[in-house]
Amino acid sequence: MSVNQFAVLGAGVMGSGIAHQATLCGVPTRLVDLSDQALKRAEGRISKLLSRQLERQRIDRKTQERAQACLMTQSDQAGFEQVDLLVEAIVEDEQLKLASLQQAERVLPNTSVLCSNTSTISIDRLALKLARPERFCGLHFFNPVAQMQLVEVIQGELTSKTTLELCIDFARTLGKQPVVVQDCPGFLVNRILFPYFHGFDLLVKEGVEIERIDSVMENFGWPMGPAYLADVIGMDVMVGADRVLARGYPSRMAYKQSSVFELLLESGHLGQKTGAGFYRYSQDSKGQRRREPNSQVLSQWPPGSNSVSDEDIFWRMMLPMLTESLRALDESVVKGSDDLQLAAKLGLGFPQHQGGGLWGYIESIGFERLQRLLARYADLGGLYHYG
Repeated sequence: MSVNQFAVLGAGVMGSGIAHQATLCGVPTRLVDLSDQALKRAEGRISKLLSRQLERQRIDRKTQERAQACLMTQSDQAGFEQVDLLVEAIVEDEQLKLASLQQAERVLPNTSVLCSNTSTISIDRLALKLARPERFCGLHFFNPVAQMQLVEVIQGELTSKTTLELCIDFARTLGKQPVVVQDCPGFLVNRILFPYFHGFDLLVKEGVEIERIDSVMENFGWPMGPAYLADVIGMDVMVGADRVLARGYPSRMAYKQSSVFELLLESGHLGQKTGAGFYRYSQDSKGQRRREPNSQVLSQWPPGSNSVSDEDIFWRMMLPMLTESLRALDESVVKGSDDLQLAAKLGLGFPQHQGGGLWGYIESIGFERLQRLLARYADLGGLYHYG
């Protein structure tokens, strides 16, 4: 089976990004949303992306015209009887996703494959309430879709081999690198990323300056520090994912008190999407983005002592990610260290010059040294324990 007709439910940033990528690769695509305004915004977003790619000579005029011809926007389920694969990409709300999936499943052919682009919600739990759970799996793209090469293909307990193979092939058709992940809270990338943010939360509450934390981690080679990354992701998304992980792994990922991300969310400082998060964003006279620490929210954590060294900052950030990566391997969330390595490279931007990637870095530390480092910070909680 191949995907000759594709559909995306939801014309938001992720849905339009997925639709853009599919049409760019010549796949006839229906982009579906109940809101005509959302569809118009999506059409404009996709058109702008294609024009920018043409200007930068990443595509030619023929490819641009083919992509435009492959896109159909609609607010109903017309033509669903021809769709081979549908990806739901609506808001990250389990009940809304389930209702959308059930509605689509009633119209799609029995041979069609249904997927969710969820970043955290259990594929197994959604599958239990679908009529054809064997033809359902997760297909988690990363934002921005045009730039991020990784796709997590989340295999539920009931996902058939045929469904899994089709989704893997489809991800490759879209020019992406698929990694098969077993269903668990946070899947793989978010499961190992959010413990890193836990380390950040503790440091901020102790009064360590966000610029200093960002600087230490960027000096290691991360594309951006944790404060800046959280602003890019958005506090609403951060908190939603945190809550899923806290329910899944309460002994080590539940916050004892409100996280710094929750406090920013409550104050309406969601990050770049609102112009302020950990940083405030503005533009200089040349139109270049500028940022400065958001004193309005950070003042509630007065500067701490200088007892926290740069080395402390580094290990307190990194160790939770390393221990959770090892747990994911122990639980066979991915087939092996190669898949972990690839997901960390493409999904997180783990600096490749550090040990040759995440797994290489873990190996370079060695188990004995890792245990000594964990013992140093053991009183910080379950994320600083392993084995």
